[in-house]
Amino acid sequence: MGASSLSSGFRLALIGAMEEEVAEFLAHAEVTRTVEKPHFKVHEATLFGSPVVIVKCGVGKVFAALITQYLIDHYSLSGVISTGVAGGLSDQLSIGDVVVSRDCIHHDMDVRALGFARGHIPFTDFRIFWGDETLLARALSTRLESGHKVAAGRILTGDQFISGARHETHGHLTEELEGDAVDMETAAIAQVCFVNTVPFLSVRTLSDKADGTAHVDFNAFLPEVVRNSFSVVRGLLTIVP
Repeated sequence: MGASSLSSGFRLALIGAMEEEVAEFLAHAEVTRTVEKPHFKVHEATLFGSPVVIVKCGVGKVFAALITQYLIDHYSLSGVISTGVAGGLSDQLSIGDVVVSRDCIHHDMDVRALGFARGHIPFTDFRIFWGDETLLARALSTRLESGHKVAAGRILTGDQFISGARHETHGHLTEELEGDAVDMETAAIAQVCFVNTVPFLSVRTLSDKADGTAHVDFNAFLPEVVRNSFSVVRGLLTIVP
């Protein structure tokens, strides 16, 4: 995607699963219209001088895919950003660090019994969905006031909240799939964008380490870490091409 694709007339879609993940964006945005549908709202707005749509999609892959396709069908999008939190898988990353999607995979797509690698969508060429290079470069050029890292990585997605001891739950995530973070929406949004040839990036701040304390860390750090995702997206919108 070239620099001009974020110009006037095209909108960047910002999609978060939970209220907390979009609240910071709405607090800074100038909302011009809100479109209310039965199970979601689309906020048409301007954010740091750029036209955007901001949506809370709900948790999980089905909601994420549904909302993404709706936005692609109804708006001229320059790109889609999946934003929010994720569990950390890499020992090189800490709670509060931001992972931007070099690529992503469905970790719960498992048809190995028919000879497909884990994550491979059967009878297609789809397994790895890559982040848009222009959006990725912009995200990586941002610096967080909190001092946390912004790193490119592989985000794994499944309809599961990953917790439990690492040796019990992380083998296929870290060794087989080489994941850096895990969430419940990114790969679904990426797949819809790929099919529709719309640029995509996921910006996810680590709220926990996807281990035995994940449920505690998630709730404790959620309000703080979502601000780091917001800061990276702000950088995407304000960097001069």
